Amino acid sequence: MVVFAGQGDARRSMALLWRTGEGGPTPAGPGPRPGLTVDAIVAAAIAVADEVGMTALSMRAVGERLGRTAMALYTYVHGKSELVDLMYDRTLAELPTGYALDAGWRPALTAWAHDSWAFYVRHPWMLQVSQARPVLGPGEFGVLETLVGILRETHLEVRVLRGVVGALTHHVRGSAQTMADSRAAAAATGVGDQDWWFSRSPLLAEVAPDFAERFPMTTWIESDAPQPPEDEQEPYLERAARQSFQVGLVVLLDGIETATKESSG
Repeated sequence: MVVFAGQGDARRSMALLWRTGEGGPTPAGPGPRPGLTVDAIVAAAIAVADEVGMTALSMRAVGERLGRTAMALYTYVHGKSELVDLMYDRTLAELPTGYALDAGWRPALTAWAHDSWAFYVRHPWMLQVSQARPVLGPGEFGVLETLVGILRETHLEVRVLRGVVGALTHHVRGSAQTMADSRAAAAATGVGDQDWWFSRSPLLAEVAPDFAERFPMTTWIESDAPQPPEDEQEPYLERAARQSFQVGLVVLLDGIETATKESSG
């Protein structure tokens, strides 16, 4: 499921994101009972998404969590599209906004990447919000401001840094997506990673006895891959996703470091 941001009324959504006025709209007349606010609705929606995922998110589910009807929410937030924008931007505000640069950009960037990866694993529904259309809220810009603030210490050209921002963001989100998919697959199918792999991978020798000859590169790259023990505590695909994230991050950082040396040489 992919969700595209910015599907609600543009002016109203932007006003809510940036809190123009006094904390968002206030209902006039009898309306809902006092105590319901945009912030409370967004917080409840985030809790619902964290617990049951984006597919189960609805105005009704959020209303039930608040002890209200779905209709009561519409006075504050006009619909789910508007709510998703607010949820996404608010959740991004959890991320740290400052990293010490005393030891240089690389340790700071490493910490940023690990914090961001853990954040997406913690809130996997965030990965379903497409990057094709940004929310354009303060939380989203805060994340970019933090990352660019670290990368500026590399003294690379702006055009290069824009590409680095994209590469790092895609790597973090992509690795976290694999972790999230692994957990979602186990929950949806009732079959864990180990059981799935142990039931299928041995069959390759039966259905494709010439596998090594047909796919020599695949055979080579998997030749020293450790086999997951049956009693492994961390599911195989989760461990693979974690290792892929860590190895890929080191390669990206090495590339950035090489680029900085070349640009200053």
